[in-house]
Amino acid sequence: MKFKIAQYTLAVLFFLGSTNQAFSQEILTVENAVKIALENNFDIQIASNNAKIDATNVSLANAGIVPNLDAVLTNSNSILDTKQTQSDGSIRDLKNAKNMNLSYGLALNWTVFDGFKMFAKHEQLKQMEQLGNTELQFTILSKVGTVLETYYQIVQQQQQLKVLDTTLVISQLRLDLAKNRYTIGKASKLEVLNAEVDWNTDNTNLLRQKELYSNTKTALNELLARDLTSEFLVSEEVIIDKALQLADLKTKVSSQNPQLQMQLLNKRIAELSLKQVKGDRYPTIELSSGYNFTRSESSLGFVSQSTGNGLVYGVNARMNIFNGSLQNRNEKVAKINVQNAEIYLEQQKTQLESHLLTAYNTYLTNIQLTELEDKNEKIAEQNLDITLEKFKIGTITTVEFRTAQLNYVNAKFRNNSAQFQAKLSEIALKELAGNLDLN
Repeated sequence: MKFKIAQYTLAVLFFLGSTNQAFSQEILTVENAVKIALENNFDIQIASNNAKIDATNVSLANAGIVPNLDAVLTNSNSILDTKQTQSDGSIRDLKNAKNMNLSYGLALNWTVFDGFKMFAKHEQLKQMEQLGNTELQFTILSKVGTVLETYYQIVQQQQQLKVLDTTLVISQLRLDLAKNRYTIGKASKLEVLNAEVDWNTDNTNLLRQKELYSNTKTALNELLARDLTSEFLVSEEVIIDKALQLADLKTKVSSQNPQLQMQLLNKRIAELSLKQVKGDRYPTIELSSGYNFTRSESSLGFVSQSTGNGLVYGVNARMNIFNGSLQNRNEKVAKINVQNAEIYLEQQKTQLESHLLTAYNTYLTNIQLTELEDKNEKIAEQNLDITLEKFKIGTITTVEFRTAQLNYVNAKFRNNSAQFQAKLSEIALKELAGNLDLN
């Protein structure tokens, strides 16, 4: 049809004429957008660093399992006015008597038993490392989902710009025809004015759409953490996965959803905290050893100077007998924390199941709407083709032509919106399932 040929030409002109730098603009694919986000996005970088911190914290030393070896030095000095009375009654008196005590060496301390708290602590650190990795996974999943949503929003807006540009050219054609008819006396001034008003309306809609398109591209650049003014075009191919099954999604949510996995890890961490609190009921046994060098000097006394060096060692043991029932209180609080973690876990399961059912119903509806709106667009396009030919030969009124034109624009918009909403539903379901891909 003539209109289809004109539409194709206008689509090409849109890309060539809407910007002087169309050929120089980057064609940003969805795969590249996700890749850039994974490398640059600030939230992902922060979550990655936090995961590295959690991994670094996993060590025997941080759990208190390995001994501590310290180099120690003590040097004390005094200058005193000293007066001593000896056993025979004689008195020794010395002004500014100097005394010095020096001790240095190595000191080894090792807690060999603390009620198994150190082992629970080490296991807790491992669980916190897994929690950090899961939080990173959740951040990546969330940000990639946002990037995909924003990307396909730009795809939709780019398609709508084409539609509005096309309808503006059609309105210009209508205005030119009205002016020609008015010139030869076959149309009234009112027809020209109506055509001009509609052309202005279409031009306004196009300008508003360009503004929204530009702002959405800025939002995507922000997500990609790159120059906000970077110009690009997006690939308009949208592939919707129409084969998602609820049973398969439920299985994946149970095993892969990062929010659910985080609650499971929080429950395990709370259980290990309770185990550490219970460890306070047991005795703590510490071994100590070292090698010391000592030296002392005294201006007054039986020994004016002494030195020594050698091995020192010992065993320390302590066990709480009573601390004002704080142990019972601490255990009770720790048990409540475990109960809360279990409640949060069940709450998360219920919320995820609810979100999944709601999102899946929306997904099915949107899939049906894509098929319906696609058929409706083809009908509206055929109607506009016929109406345009009739309008050229003057067999229909301008009101009828405008109605057909708006029906076509609205049909295109609804079809674009249906495709976009269906893709968003697919993304939401896959994000819940924890296996978001790029298709």
